[in-house]
Amino acid sequence: MTTRAGFVALIGEPNAGKSTLLNRMVGAKVSIVTHKVQTTRARIRGIAMEGAAQIVFVDTPGLFRPRRRLDRAMVAAAWGGAADADIVVLLVEAHRGLTPGVEAILAALKDRVGEGQRVALAINKIDRVKAEVLLALSQRLNEAYPFERTFMISAERGHGVADLKAWLGAELPQGPWFYPEDQIADLPLRMIAAEITREKLTLRLHEELPYQLTVETERWEDKPDGSVRIDQLVYVARDGHKGILLGHKGETIKAVGQAARAELMEFLGRPVHLFLQVKVRPNWLEEKERYSEMGLDFKDGD
Repeated sequence: MTTRAGFVALIGEPNAGKSTLLNRMVGAKVSIVTHKVQTTRARIRGIAMEGAAQIVFVDTPGLFRPRRRLDRAMVAAAWGGAADADIVVLLVEAHRGLTPGVEAILAALKDRVGEGQRVALAINKIDRVKAEVLLALSQRLNEAYPFERTFMISAERGHGVADLKAWLGAELPQGPWFYPEDQIADLPLRMIAAEITREKLTLRLHEELPYQLTVETERWEDKPDGSVRIDQLVYVARDGHKGILLGHKGETIKAVGQAARAELMEFLGRPVHLFLQVKVRPNWLEEKERYSEMGLDFKDGD
Protein backbone atom coordinates (compact mmCIF):
# COMPACT_ATOMS: atom_id res chain seq x y z
CA MET A 1 0.00 0.00 0.00
CA THR A 2 1.37 3.40 -0.99
CA THR A 3 0.92 5.79 1.90
CA ARG A 4 0.84 9.55 1.67
CA ALA A 5 1.29 12.18 4.36
CA GLY A 6 1.62 15.92 4.48
CA PHE A 7 0.64 19.20 6.05
CA VAL A 8 -2.32 21.32 4.97
CA ALA A 9 -2.65 24.88 6.25
CA LEU A 10 -6.11 26.42 6.47
CA ILE A 11 -5.86 30.18 6.23
CA GLY A 12 -8.38 32.98 6.01
CA GLU A 13 -9.91 35.90 7.85
CA PRO A 14 -11.13 35.43 11.42
CA ASN A 15 -14.46 33.55 11.50
CA ALA A 16 -14.08 32.24 7.94
CA GLY A 17 -14.89 28.74 9.21
CA LYS A 18 -11.41 27.23 9.48
CA SER A 19 -12.01 25.54 12.86
CA THR A 20 -15.41 24.23 11.77
CA LEU A 21 -13.85 22.77 8.61
CA LEU A 22 -10.99 21.23 10.59
CA ASN A 23 -13.38 19.58 13.04
CA ARG A 24 -15.54 18.32 10.16
CA MET A 25 -12.50 16.81 8.38
CA VAL A 26 -11.09 15.20 11.50
CA GLY A 27 -14.49 14.04 12.73
CA ALA A 28 -13.88 15.27 16.26
CA LYS A 29 -13.68 18.56 18.05
CA VAL A 30 -10.00 19.47 18.20
CA SER A 31 -10.20 23.17 17.48
CA ILE A 32 -12.48 25.39 19.51
CA VAL A 33 -15.32 27.02 17.62
CA THR A 34 -17.03 30.19 18.80
CA HIS A 35 -18.75 33.11 17.15
CA LYS A 36 -16.04 35.44 18.45
CA VAL A 37 -13.13 36.35 16.19
CA GLN A 38 -9.51 35.48 17.00
CA THR A 39 -10.48 32.41 19.01
CA THR A 40 -7.78 30.12 17.66
CA ARG A 41 -4.44 31.19 19.09
CA ALA A 42 -2.07 28.30 18.57
CA ARG A 43 -1.33 26.29 15.45
CA ILE A 44 -3.65 23.48 16.44
CA ARG A 45 -3.15 20.45 14.28
CA GLY A 46 -5.91 18.02 13.51
CA ILE A 47 -5.14 14.72 11.84
CA ALA A 48 -7.51 13.18 9.31
CA MET A 49 -7.24 9.89 7.45
CA GLU A 50 -8.34 9.74 3.82
CA GLY A 51 -7.79 6.23 2.49
CA ALA A 52 -4.04 5.60 2.68
CA ALA A 53 -3.30 9.31 3.15
CA GLN A 54 -2.74 11.09 6.45
CA ILE A 55 -3.68 14.77 6.27
CA VAL A 56 -2.19 16.86 9.07
CA PHE A 57 -4.12 20.12 9.30
CA VAL A 58 -2.43 23.23 10.57
CA ASP A 59 -5.31 25.35 11.84
CA THR A 60 -3.89 28.84 11.86
CA PRO A 61 -5.19 31.87 13.72
CA GLY A 62 -7.29 34.14 11.51
CA LEU A 63 -5.32 36.70 9.54
CA PHE A 64 -6.10 40.26 10.53
CA ARG A 65 -4.33 43.56 11.13
CA PRO A 66 -2.43 43.11 14.39
CA ARG A 67 -2.52 45.76 17.10
CA ARG A 68 -1.10 44.17 20.23
CA ARG A 69 1.78 41.80 20.93
CA LEU A 70 -0.61 38.83 21.18
CA ASP A 71 -2.15 39.79 17.81
CA ARG A 72 1.27 39.98 16.18
CA ALA A 73 2.30 36.61 17.58
CA MET A 74 -0.95 35.07 16.26
CA VAL A 75 -0.48 36.48 12.75
CA ALA A 76 3.16 35.36 12.70
CA ALA A 77 2.00 31.86 13.72
CA ALA A 78 -0.57 31.85 10.92
CA TRP A 79 1.93 32.72 8.19
CA GLY A 80 4.48 30.36 9.74
CA GLY A 81 1.95 27.55 9.52
CA ALA A 82 1.23 28.37 5.88
CA ALA A 83 4.92 28.52 4.94
CA ASP A 84 5.56 25.05 6.37
CA ALA A 85 2.61 23.35 4.66
CA ASP A 86 2.56 21.18 1.55
CA ILE A 87 -0.81 22.60 0.49
CA VAL A 88 -2.47 25.85 1.58
CA VAL A 89 -6.25 26.18 1.51
CA LEU A 90 -7.64 29.72 1.59
CA LEU A 91 -11.12 29.89 3.06
CA VAL A 92 -13.36 32.76 1.93
CA GLU A 93 -16.90 33.34 3.16
CA ALA A 94 -19.35 33.30 0.24
CA HIS A 95 -21.65 35.97 1.64
CA ARG A 96 -18.83 38.37 2.53
CA GLY A 97 -16.96 37.94 -0.74
CA LEU A 98 -13.80 39.79 -1.67
CA THR A 99 -13.34 41.91 1.47
CA PRO A 100 -10.34 44.20 2.07
CA GLY A 101 -9.08 41.49 4.45
CA VAL A 102 -9.21 38.83 1.73
CA GLU A 103 -7.50 41.21 -0.71
CA ALA A 104 -4.70 41.71 1.83
CA ILE A 105 -4.30 37.94 2.24
CA LEU A 106 -4.17 37.45 -1.55
CA ALA A 107 -1.46 40.12 -1.84
CA ALA A 108 0.51 38.54 1.01
CA LEU A 109 0.16 35.06 -0.53
CA LYS A 110 2.06 36.21 -3.59
CA ASP A 111 4.98 37.28 -1.39
CA ARG A 112 4.90 34.51 1.21
CA VAL A 113 4.04 31.30 -0.59
CA GLY A 114 7.15 29.35 -1.53
CA GLU A 115 8.16 28.23 -4.99
CA GLY A 116 6.12 25.20 -6.01
CA GLN A 117 3.82 25.44 -2.99
CA ARG A 118 0.25 24.66 -3.87
CA VAL A 119 -2.73 26.80 -2.98
CA ALA A 120 -6.39 25.84 -3.28
CA LEU A 121 -9.47 27.98 -2.71
CA ALA A 122 -12.46 26.91 -0.64
CA ILE A 123 -15.49 29.19 -0.77
CA ASN A 124 -17.36 28.45 2.46
CA LYS A 125 -20.94 29.02 3.62
CA ILE A 126 -22.26 28.53 0.08
CA ASP A 127 -25.79 28.00 1.39
CA ARG A 128 -25.98 31.73 2.12
CA VAL A 129 -25.80 33.02 -1.47
CA LYS A 130 -27.25 32.31 -4.92
CA ALA A 131 -25.36 30.27 -7.52
CA GLU A 132 -24.64 33.23 -9.82
CA VAL A 133 -23.10 35.18 -6.92
CA LEU A 134 -20.88 32.18 -6.15
CA LEU A 135 -19.69 31.86 -9.74
CA ALA A 136 -18.91 35.55 -10.00
CA LEU A 137 -16.96 35.46 -6.71
CA SER A 138 -15.03 32.38 -7.79
CA GLN A 139 -14.09 34.08 -11.06
CA ARG A 140 -12.91 37.27 -9.29
CA LEU A 141 -10.83 35.33 -6.77
CA ASN A 142 -9.22 33.17 -9.45
CA GLU A 143 -8.37 36.28 -11.46
CA ALA A 144 -6.69 37.73 -8.36
CA TYR A 145 -4.63 34.60 -7.61
CA PRO A 146 -3.82 31.44 -9.64
CA PHE A 147 -5.48 28.84 -7.40
CA GLU A 148 -4.86 25.24 -8.33
CA ARG A 149 -8.41 24.17 -7.55
CA THR A 150 -11.60 25.82 -6.30
CA PHE A 151 -14.04 24.06 -3.97
CA MET A 152 -17.53 25.19 -3.00
CA ILE A 153 -18.26 24.03 0.53
CA SER A 154 -20.36 24.42 3.64
CA ALA A 155 -18.12 23.37 6.53
CA GLU A 156 -21.05 23.53 8.93
CA ARG A 157 -23.37 21.32 6.88
CA GLY A 158 -20.67 19.19 5.27
CA HIS A 159 -21.47 20.05 1.62
CA GLY A 160 -18.43 19.64 -0.64
CA VAL A 161 -16.11 18.76 2.25
CA ALA A 162 -15.62 15.14 1.12
CA ASP A 163 -14.48 16.34 -2.34
CA LEU A 164 -11.95 18.71 -0.79
CA LYS A 165 -10.68 16.01 1.58
CA ALA A 166 -10.36 13.44 -1.22
CA TRP A 167 -8.39 15.90 -3.37
CA LEU A 168 -6.05 16.78 -0.51
CA GLY A 169 -5.45 13.11 0.27
CA ALA A 170 -4.58 12.34 -3.35
CA GLU A 171 -2.29 15.35 -3.78
CA LEU A 172 -0.09 14.97 -0.67
CA PRO A 173 3.47 13.62 -1.08
CA GLN A 174 4.09 9.88 -0.88
CA GLY A 175 5.67 8.82 2.38
CA PRO A 176 5.08 7.24 5.79
CA TRP A 177 2.48 8.65 8.18
CA PHE A 178 3.66 11.11 10.81
CA TYR A 179 1.32 9.94 13.56
CA PRO A 180 -0.38 6.75 14.77
CA GLU A 181 -3.57 6.04 12.82
CA ASP A 182 -5.88 6.65 15.81
CA GLN A 183 -4.40 10.01 16.84
CA ILE A 184 -6.46 13.09 16.00
CA ALA A 185 -4.33 15.98 17.30
CA ASP A 186 -0.74 16.61 18.30
CA LEU A 187 -1.64 19.06 21.04
CA PRO A 188 -1.01 17.75 24.54
CA LEU A 189 -4.23 16.86 26.36
CA ARG A 190 -3.43 19.52 28.98
CA MET A 191 -3.56 22.17 26.24
CA ILE A 192 -6.75 20.81 24.67
CA ALA A 193 -8.36 20.86 28.13
CA ALA A 194 -7.32 24.50 28.61
CA GLU A 195 -8.74 25.39 25.17
CA ILE A 196 -12.07 23.74 25.98
CA THR A 197 -12.40 25.81 29.17
CA ARG A 198 -11.37 28.97 27.30
CA GLU A 199 -14.07 28.29 24.72
CA LYS A 200 -16.71 28.10 27.46
CA LEU A 201 -15.44 31.37 28.97
CA THR A 202 -15.51 33.02 25.55
CA LEU A 203 -19.10 31.96 24.98
CA ARG A 204 -20.23 33.25 28.39
CA LEU A 205 -18.48 36.61 28.49
CA HIS A 206 -18.86 39.88 26.67
CA GLU A 207 -16.86 41.26 23.76
CA GLU A 208 -13.58 42.56 25.18
CA LEU A 209 -12.90 40.29 28.11
CA PRO A 210 -12.09 36.99 26.34
CA TYR A 211 -8.95 38.51 24.82
CA GLN A 212 -7.81 39.66 28.25
CA LEU A 213 -7.75 36.14 29.70
CA THR A 214 -5.90 32.90 29.23
CA VAL A 215 -6.37 29.42 30.71
CA GLU A 216 -3.59 27.07 31.76
CA THR A 217 -3.82 23.50 33.01
CA GLU A 218 -1.74 23.58 36.17
CA ARG A 219 -2.22 19.99 37.29
CA TRP A 220 -3.39 16.76 35.65
CA GLU A 221 -3.78 13.73 37.86
CA ASP A 222 -4.95 10.34 36.61
CA LYS A 223 -6.82 8.63 39.47
CA PRO A 224 -6.76 4.87 40.21
CA ASP A 225 -10.52 4.67 39.54
CA GLY A 226 -9.99 5.80 35.93
CA SER A 227 -11.13 9.38 36.47
CA VAL A 228 -8.91 12.43 36.06
CA ARG A 229 -8.50 15.52 38.23
CA ILE A 230 -7.73 18.69 36.26
CA ASP A 231 -6.74 21.93 38.00
CA GLN A 232 -6.78 25.03 35.82
CA LEU A 233 -5.80 28.64 36.35
CA VAL A 234 -7.64 31.42 34.54
CA TYR A 235 -5.41 34.50 34.30
CA VAL A 236 -7.05 37.91 33.90
CA ALA A 237 -5.44 41.32 33.61
CA ARG A 238 -7.54 43.28 36.14
CA ASP A 239 -9.40 42.90 39.43
CA GLY A 240 -12.60 44.04 37.72
CA HIS A 241 -12.26 41.20 35.21
CA LYS A 242 -11.99 38.70 38.04
CA GLY A 243 -15.33 39.92 39.42
CA ILE A 244 -17.02 39.58 36.02
CA LEU A 245 -15.54 36.11 35.59
CA LEU A 246 -16.69 34.87 38.98
CA GLY A 247 -20.17 36.39 38.62
CA HIS A 248 -22.76 36.84 41.36
CA LYS A 249 -21.97 34.36 44.16
CA GLY A 250 -19.58 32.59 41.78
CA GLU A 251 -22.37 31.61 39.39
CA THR A 252 -20.55 32.46 36.15
CA ILE A 253 -17.37 30.50 36.83
CA LYS A 254 -19.46 27.61 38.19
CA ALA A 255 -21.52 27.43 34.98
CA VAL A 256 -18.34 27.62 32.88
CA GLY A 257 -16.79 24.83 34.94
CA GLN A 258 -19.84 22.60 34.51
CA ALA A 259 -19.95 23.15 30.72
CA ALA A 260 -16.20 22.54 30.35
CA ARG A 261 -16.33 19.43 32.56
CA ALA A 262 -19.19 17.94 30.51
CA GLU A 263 -17.30 18.44 27.27
CA LEU A 264 -14.03 17.14 28.73
CA MET A 265 -15.82 13.98 29.91
CA GLU A 266 -17.20 13.44 26.42
CA PHE A 267 -13.82 14.16 24.80
CA LEU A 268 -11.78 11.95 27.15
CA GLY A 269 -14.44 9.27 27.59
CA ARG A 270 -14.00 9.14 31.39
CA PRO A 271 -15.09 10.96 34.56
CA VAL A 272 -13.48 14.39 35.06
CA HIS A 273 -13.06 16.43 38.25
CA LEU A 274 -12.38 20.00 37.12
CA PHE A 275 -11.23 22.78 39.46
CA LEU A 276 -10.96 26.36 38.22
CA GLN A 277 -9.16 29.19 39.97
CA VAL A 278 -9.14 32.82 38.77
CA LYS A 279 -5.94 34.84 39.27
CA VAL A 280 -5.18 38.48 38.47
CA ARG A 281 -1.91 38.93 36.56
CA PRO A 282 -1.79 42.51 35.23
CA ASN A 283 1.00 41.83 32.70
CA TRP A 284 0.20 38.34 31.47
CA LEU A 285 -0.06 39.62 27.88
CA GLU A 286 3.65 40.53 28.10
CA GLU A 287 4.90 37.34 29.78
CA LYS A 288 6.89 34.87 27.72
CA GLU A 289 5.66 31.85 29.74
CA ARG A 290 2.01 32.56 28.87
CA TYR A 291 2.87 32.49 25.14
CA SER A 292 4.75 29.19 25.52
CA GLU A 293 1.63 27.70 27.15
CA MET A 294 -0.43 28.81 24.13
CA GLY A 295 2.09 27.38 21.69
CA LEU A 296 2.96 30.84 20.36
CA ASP A 297 6.36 32.42 19.81
CA PHE A 298 6.94 35.36 22.14
CA LYS A 299 9.54 37.02 19.93
CA ASP A 300 7.06 37.11 17.02
CA GLY A 301 5.21 39.72 19.02
CA ASP A 302 8.14 42.13 19.22
